[in-house]
Amino acid sequence: MTDDKAPVDLDQMFDLARAGADLLLEFVDAGVPADHADADGNTLLMLAAYHGHADLVRGLAERGADVDRLNARGQSPLAGAVFKGYDDVATALLERGADPDVGTPSARATAEMFERTLPEPPSNDGR
Repeated sequence: MTDDKAPVDLDQMFDLARAGADLLLEFVDAGVPADHADADGNTLLMLAAYHGHADLVRGLAERGADVDRLNARGQSPLAGAVFKGYDDVATALLERGADPDVGTPSARATAEMFERTLPEPPSNDGR
């Protein structure tokens, strides 16, 4: 990927998250913090969720990214996915334990506001 002498431009990680580039996961595996955030508190996972990249969201969550981390405006990745209508992203977040009631507005409130259905969280009872 890069040699040890080449610095990584952390700002480029946000572009990779917005684009849904799997290459981002290689950078995280190499040491970029999974919860790296921009000046507005938007994490890599938040940007991937807001731009509809369910597989990248799963990969970041598997590498320790906080699925409930709020940005500076109090928004959660799940609320962003619900707002944008990305059910596959919302499902991926819920599968990884995202709380539909965190943030302002919460994902549940966002779903109600836009007359959308919040995907059902996965069952933990083995069914």
